[in-house]
Amino acid sequence: MSQPLKPTRTAAPEGHDTTGSRRASAQRHRVRRDLAAAAMELFGTQGYEETTVDEIAAKAGVARRTFFRHFRSKEEAIFPDHDDTLVRVSQVLESADPEEHPLDTVCRGIKEVLRMYAESPAVSVERYRLTRKVPTLREREIASVARYERLFTSYLLGHFDEAAHRDADDDDPLLAYVAASAVVAAHNHVLRRWLRAGGTGDVEAQLDHAFGVIRAAFGTGIGIRRQAPSGTDSAGGPPAAAAARRGEVLVTVARTDAPLDEVMRTIEEALKERQGSGSAGR
Repeated sequence: MSQPLKPTRTAAPEGHDTTGSRRASAQRHRVRRDLAAAAMELFGTQGYEETTVDEIAAKAGVARRTFFRHFRSKEEAIFPDHDDTLVRVSQVLESADPEEHPLDTVCRGIKEVLRMYAESPAVSVERYRLTRKVPTLREREIASVARYERLFTSYLLGHFDEAAHRDADDDDPLLAYVAASAVVAAHNHVLRRWLRAGGTGDVEAQLDHAFGVIRAAFGTGIGIRRQAPSGTDSAGGPPAAAAARRGEVLVTVARTDAPLDEVMRTIEEALKERQGSGSAGR
């Protein structure tokens, strides 16, 4: 006696899961953006303290539980894209060409952060205004920026040639921390200037200019962690003249409100002066 045929399970077409994942990601992104827009509008019209999560959810047309599926608090709703951007930045670092200078890699990474803001200039400008008024939002923004700086510092610690900037008595890789901070400071300086101007102008070109200043100050003094031929440095040239003084730390003084270009010029001039005095003393 023949048995009834069991229904066969048809395999999903190739790429189906990927398409579904992209659709779910787009939906998640859209809901987070709607919630952020609703939060910013309510904060701006009735005040941060006076606005509730229920009001934000209602304004965005979703339930309260939907809000908490995306954000843990109302202040977090103002920064909906930092988690995804941090993932993209990590991917830039992880996929970098081993031959690329690590400082260049970090500069490319932080451009992803800038593009997050530049994608919606009007929203970014309004968010900037809100963070200036509400200390809680300002603290949230600072915490988000700190995550990028930690990521860059970790990357540079793993890719700088530590022997190029320390001596036998000091194994603290200070330069990696300083370089990561400089890249983040340059980004923040350019971003704030762009936001104060209403989000107009070629902000990426402005950031590239700031990166040029940083590379001039740090680039030639930072080695890539890879084996160099005997008698040469990591860039393939003769050993640096200041190799015997690699463990030294240069301290300069600048006003806290000084433009980035002025700060970096001060550092460059101090470095040139120090190198000149070192050559004269030999």
